[in-house]
Amino acid sequence: MSNRICVRTLSAAVIVATGLTIGGCVNRDKTDLENYVSEVLGRRGGQIDPLPPIKPYERYLYRSAEAQLRDPFTPFMEQEAKQEQIAEPSDAEQQKYSDEILAHNREELEGFELDSLRMVGTLQDDKELWAIVRDNAGTVHRVQIGNYLGRNFGKILNIQEDKIELREIVKDADGRWEERQASLALLEEE
Repeated sequence: MSNRICVRTLSAAVIVATGLTIGGCVNRDKTDLENYVSEVLGRRGGQIDPLPPIKPYERYLYRSAEAQLRDPFTPFMEQEAKQEQIAEPSDAEQQKYSDEILAHNREELEGFELDSLRMVGTLQDDKELWAIVRDNAGTVHRVQIGNYLGRNFGKILNIQEDKIELREIVKDADGRWEERQASLALLEEE
């Protein structure tokens, strides 16, 4: 019985001490805070420095294979195992495709699948013929021979009034690059 009384007394004492501590923390005088806020708001504003100029993006092409360096994004042990299992094709044609893929700057229409793009017309100048292509978001783009379309490195080879002829570079089942002919026909309005 005395243990219960002792525990109750102790609990009551803790509750009273907590209440007094919390009650002592509340200070109703805010004049210091109000004076500080008035002083800060009364300060005169200064000039904001202009933003620094944005540097244009420069593409850096890391060519570890040419310099016989390891790929920094692959764990060391995984890379060793891959090199033992798969030998890269070394003939000149395969190297030509690899060089073209790595060397060209990616263009905006390479972010779309070829079948999601639509040829909607052509524009002709004294010297050149451009094709007008609409992406799946509805944005219209002007392209010419040499531009790239689609995710398979589709390079435009020829533009005619009713279609765009292009050459895509894809990997076959053995992992070797090969060319594939493709075209984008003029969209017939209904």
